[in-house]
Amino acid sequence: MRYIPVFIKTENQLNKILRNQKKSRTDMGVLFVSLWDEQSEALIKEVRKMKEDSPPPGHGKPLYVVNSFMMPHAFVIFKTTKIPHLVQFKKGVMESEDYLGKIYEELGL
Repeated sequence: MRYIPVFIKTENQLNKILRNQKKSRTDMGVLFVSLWDEQSEALIKEVRKMKEDSPPPGHGKPLYVVNSFMMPHAFVIFKTTKIPHLVQFKKGVMESEDYLGKIYEELGL
């Protein structure tokens, strides 16, 4: 199942998403990026292309994109120190990845 990118703007939104995920155990991803990092900028361009080609609602899992400028405290939740950083929830299990090649592979880019 492919990811459907969702750009969120507030930490409150992320907190609600995480609370709902904890209850429902749905598959999803959270991508942490920085607007000042070249690797993150390149990845964001690819993710925006993904959004244009995303499957119809209900046929993909959400990929919430979080940037360090708008939501700096959100990075503390997952102890994010290296960016880009992908956190995936698969069948109730959390996986964390900060190796760029693996992030592209996991996102299907």
